[in-house]
Amino acid sequence: MTTRIPERAPIQVSDDSSTDEKKSSSPTPSSIIEAEKPLPLGAPLERSRRFFWQRSKGNVDLDSVATQSSVFDDPASLQAYRPPPQYENAHRFDPDARWTWREEKRVVRKIDIRIMIWACVMFFGLDLDRGNVSQANTDNFLEDLNMTTNDFNLGNTLFRLSFLIAELPSQLVSKRVGPDVWIPTQMVLWSTVAFSQFWLKGRASFLATRFLLGFLQGGFIPDVVLYLSYFYTKSELPIRLAFFWVSNYLTDIISAFLATGILRMRGIGGRSGWRYLFLIEGLLTFSLGVITFFLMPAGPTQTKAWFRPKGWFSDREEVVMVNRILRDDPSKSDMHNRQGLTVRMIWSALKDWRMWPIYFLGIVHMIPVGPPQTYLTLSLRNLGFDTTESNLLSIPSTIIGMLMLLFTAYVSEIVDSRVAATMILQLWALPLLIALYTFNHDTSQWVYFAVVTLVTGFPYVHPIQVAWASRNSYSVRTRTISASVYNMFVQAGAITYANIYKADDKPLYKRGNRALIGVCCMNIVLYILTFFFYRTLNKRRERTWNSWTPKQQQEYLETTKDEGNQRMDFRFAY
Repeated sequence: MTTRIPERAPIQVSDDSSTDEKKSSSPTPSSIIEAEKPLPLGAPLERSRRFFWQRSKGNVDLDSVATQSSVFDDPASLQAYRPPPQYENAHRFDPDARWTWREEKRVVRKIDIRIMIWACVMFFGLDLDRGNVSQANTDNFLEDLNMTTNDFNLGNTLFRLSFLIAELPSQLVSKRVGPDVWIPTQMVLWSTVAFSQFWLKGRASFLATRFLLGFLQGGFIPDVVLYLSYFYTKSELPIRLAFFWVSNYLTDIISAFLATGILRMRGIGGRSGWRYLFLIEGLLTFSLGVITFFLMPAGPTQTKAWFRPKGWFSDREEVVMVNRILRDDPSKSDMHNRQGLTVRMIWSALKDWRMWPIYFLGIVHMIPVGPPQTYLTLSLRNLGFDTTESNLLSIPSTIIGMLMLLFTAYVSEIVDSRVAATMILQLWALPLLIALYTFNHDTSQWVYFAVVTLVTGFPYVHPIQVAWASRNSYSVRTRTISASVYNMFVQAGAITYANIYKADDKPLYKRGNRALIGVCCMNIVLYILTFFFYRTLNKRRERTWNSWTPKQQQEYLETTKDEGNQRMDFRFAY
């Protein structure tokens, strides 16, 4: 039976599972329901009906109760999981709160508009400044600075290395001062370095700016991922992160058109076109960073400010936001959003061996497709295409990749298997890399273009793995560290693949492609092993938990010192 909350009449119910006995009183003008006893919970949603497009088609009654069951419905576990007073949203926590799907849908849409869209705009700024060196390459960038391909590789390596070094320190700063302060500060700092590339003199200044740019951008992505987890449930986060990375692809498309126009400024003032590219796009990101100070609230109940006195959400909407998030994941209340991490917390999170398989996949999962993607524009120039053609011909792979990113994000939730969704990348890349390896100097440039476009249009599974690490962390402390550590391993992988294609192996990179094929085969095996690793952990915990009596289970919940994913009542996603 579907439980509904009437729009006009307050109701009473005799228990938590039935709506048969209801007593109506005089109508009220408000949709906020007052009742002497807690309203019944909403019917559990089937996994296949958890997406917004199915709710809008009427598969879910929008006026029925949306509140899902959680540990807060049992008095004993309520006390074990109740948010501490220092939690910034504690004043909105109410275990008896009930709301409709219509209210939840309205709130989520508001979060998408207010929070998610600007997060994508910020990512646009990051990717614009870190990726425009690829467009610069089509305008004789290396020749103008008297550099070689190996110098370019070293610059990419330094960028990734500094990006990696900055991940954890940046996350710790963000956790202490708040992402609403630290993220826009990062944007202003790195964009200053970005537009200063207008004055590059040679190899030394190129390497210095790449290192500084990576260091200042390093913590941005895990900072934003942790920030978004304050607003979204664990089933909503993967698809939001997919759209977050869609902005990455949109940046590639938009920047290709921007570069096509800006690079035509070559010769103005006796300057190269790529200098104006760095200057204009860097100043654009600088302006976005300044605006971000005003468009990024600290959390769901902290949207009021001197320039926004009424805030973005009503009291009722804040209640819905806070309680839906905590019912989905009670661990999100275990730290204040401006509470720093101690050395002991950091060490405890780092030694969590249950997260290591995901970290290791972070190193290797992009290696098979990384070099072809990095060298796409250079490869197109080597095939005989000019600057404008090379930039425009990079767009099809971006569109394909964007569509595949969304496809794999939906697949991960529909089939409820992170391994199945993320292994798609390796299965996609393997036959294409084999084809690329067979090419020779007589191969048509359009055949090469078609294959390399498909290789670089790979299904980008990084957002799924970020959400996977977040879900399996199951605590704000571990989530803070795991987001950074995972991204550090990803950057380590990027450093690795930045040096696979060598100058003495071009233009076909036979030796490099042979290595990529080997890594791709290895990755397929690693994903399968990860599947069995987490399944084994869950089966062992399930067996132990079921062997306990209800009294023993209750005693564990009340007395355990286990935290996060160490808890016996937690199950890993895989």
